[in-house]
Amino acid sequence: MTQTTLAQMQTSAVAAPKNDAPMSLLTGSGFEQLQRVAKALAGSTLVPAQYRAFAEVKEYGKVVGHNPNPAGLPNCVVALNMALRMGADPLMVMQNLYVIEGRPSWSSQFIIASLNSCGRFSPLRFDLSEPGKNEELTYSATFWKDGKKVTEQRKAKIKHQTCTAWVIEKETGDRLNGPTISMQMAIDEGWLTKNGSKWLTMPEVMLRYRAASMLGRLYAPELLMGLQSREEVEDFIDATPDGAGNYAVDVNDLRNKEPEAPAIIDDDDETVDTKTGEIVTDSAESATKTAESATDQPESTTKTAETIEAADTDGLNIE
Repeated sequence: MTQTTLAQMQTSAVAAPKNDAPMSLLTGSGFEQLQRVAKALAGSTLVPAQYRAFAEVKEYGKVVGHNPNPAGLPNCVVALNMALRMGADPLMVMQNLYVIEGRPSWSSQFIIASLNSCGRFSPLRFDLSEPGKNEELTYSATFWKDGKKVTEQRKAKIKHQTCTAWVIEKETGDRLNGPTISMQMAIDEGWLTKNGSKWLTMPEVMLRYRAASMLGRLYAPELLMGLQSREEVEDFIDATPDGAGNYAVDVNDLRNKEPEAPAIIDDDDETVDTKTGEIVTDSAESATKTAESATDQPESTTKTAETIEAADTDGLNIE
């Protein structure tokens, strides 16, 4: 018969059981693990700003303070869940996942890396045509000035080119060609004429990025989980970086949209024990403190009685 010592009984009765369950959104213990990792990542300065627990407050380019970021922890939970489903490193997912108007999107570099490392295809290649002659393009640019919507005519010089991304499928040996992307397509779809468009300054890079994104979403959507590239989302929503890790959108694009509900984090009563790594609730701590105070109460009563007795021995009678 196994003998149990008093120390073992006390430890098993007081100490919380260790939680070694795998991270998951579908189980209670797995979600606790997920939250613990998310809290650690939210406190790091190596993750992008949208995942941090605090947002930097800058004045003239200098950090002067920090404000709480209520969406930081939930964003970390979402990124961790995506990393688990993809079998990828969480930090790599966070560094390449951009959230533009509530829609997550991948960087084009991540899409190319995913296609090259999945093992199903040969390294991604591009067929880029020779650039044509310079042509002058006239387009309408709309922007806001002094609170008013202003439209003006602008001119730009472009060279017509096409780009096709392709890979070799290792299982069959077939060559898989993606859709052909051209500068004319960028003009017709309005990608080239958007405010701050990179199609005017680096057309060859944008042609390759868009061709790779189209090929990935056509032949390997499971690798990208159905998400678009950041460049595609920016071409359909006029988003510009605001310097804090987020993206600002023209108010005219959102004029007919309802405002979104603010991110809310319930200030739960859970804290992490730095010694054991376990989650401890404030309710448990308060119960422990109440028990301790109840234990201390008889001692205080005894001390009070001793004080009164000492006073009576001195011949002081209080009526």
